[in-house]
Amino acid sequence: MANLKDPNFTENEKGSISFTDFPEDVQFCILSFLTPSEIAIFACTSKRFGSLCSNDSKLWFSLCERKWGSKTQIAKWGNGKIGYRLLYKTLDEWENLIGFWRRSGPGSIAIASPSLVIFEWGSSFVAGSRVSPSKTGTYDILKSQFLRMSLSSEGQVVNFLDPDGQAEMPGDFAISELFDWPDNELIPVNVSFMGKTHFVVEENQNSIHFNCPDQRKHGFRRSSSSTNLSSDDCYVGEDVIGAESGSPGSLPDRLVSDIYQRFANRTSPGSDKSRKQRRKEKERLARRKWEPEHFVKIVNCSPTPSRPLQGLWKGICCDMSLAFYLVVYDDIGGVACRQIGNPPEQFPSHYLVFWTTNTSFIESPFSPEEEYLYDTRIHLRPLEAASEIHQHFPLTENGVVNGILHISSSYDLIIPDLAGTVNPRNAEGRIWRYQNGTFGFGFLRDNFIIDLKRIAYDDCI
Repeated sequence: MANLKDPNFTENEKGSISFTDFPEDVQFCILSFLTPSEIAIFACTSKRFGSLCSNDSKLWFSLCERKWGSKTQIAKWGNGKIGYRLLYKTLDEWENLIGFWRRSGPGSIAIASPSLVIFEWGSSFVAGSRVSPSKTGTYDILKSQFLRMSLSSEGQVVNFLDPDGQAEMPGDFAISELFDWPDNELIPVNVSFMGKTHFVVEENQNSIHFNCPDQRKHGFRRSSSSTNLSSDDCYVGEDVIGAESGSPGSLPDRLVSDIYQRFANRTSPGSDKSRKQRRKEKERLARRKWEPEHFVKIVNCSPTPSRPLQGLWKGICCDMSLAFYLVVYDDIGGVACRQIGNPPEQFPSHYLVFWTTNTSFIESPFSPEEEYLYDTRIHLRPLEAASEIHQHFPLTENGVVNGILHISSSYDLIIPDLAGTVNPRNAEGRIWRYQNGTFGFGFLRDNFIIDLKRIAYDDCI
């Protein structure tokens, strides 16, 4: 606190306090509210403030804790051995992943998987899970984790992909635990960002491998074509992973060592087993070739007052199976609904369900024709609610239905062969908006309504 008895103390300075007068912990707390760019500017004001802003364990830990502490355990990342400034930079980049994405394109040739994915925070990792409707005729949603992103104790980005979603990854992600799993099928991958709404997952050919027993026991080493072979080496397909001992050998030395090793395997006991293991590994790698996958972010996946139909929805279809729907508003005032999942073979994997260029709802009171259209339809519901399947929401009673919107269904837009012909899939329909914020839709040619529910709230299923 300033000394009020100081003769040099002016009237304008009475009651003021300098930032340097605060205790250091208070200073760190104040700085934790700033952005990294603001901290960089503040650090340039003096040598002391520069030292203050470079404090990793206090300032940058506080920055990480304030921003992501309620979502993940900051002290567990990298087994608690990495700098928090590096952690802040990584988490700030990965934060954009959190939420829903959809695959763009058919995906990997080797694996048939759902196109909808969600990324969520874990204790010391970011987890990506494929999301698909249940096959039980209920509103249940299946989540299968296929990607984990974390940091090693050295601060290196480590991303692992599980193509089938079968590996039971531990709750607390630890790299060392990966090598203890039998028949590990995880694939090291790179996650490349292209702006804020697009990323690519592709196999990292130069990263660690999981099929060498010595690596599982002693840790992992990167593949090196210039490393001499030793008796501790093991082969993974055509790659050689060697113990990093000795200086890098020249190409002739490596070839001689390679030839010697192969001839030794032919004549030594157990060589048949070794050759079979390598052949089996080659076949596995050839069979499970992983193709790059592209993902596009679903930016507006929740409804708003001005866009009540917007977002991700789920509903029971006419075959009593659960389906996912994505409703989007365009720049010219129209709205379109597309189904996400596994549609009929003749349609794309993200095909049109309904669309309209007029989003103005008809308000109550409704005409007798509209009341008849609504009353003559059945609400499709899960199998466990079969006894209630013929019960209808009232159209006007208690204001349950508070708006009706005209829609169309036209596959001429995506199947050029149907253009100019009598298209049975071109039909008029309605959207019935309910008071609770959800809605249902149906077409005049059908006798049912598909009532939709939200898939997630605040990016959480």
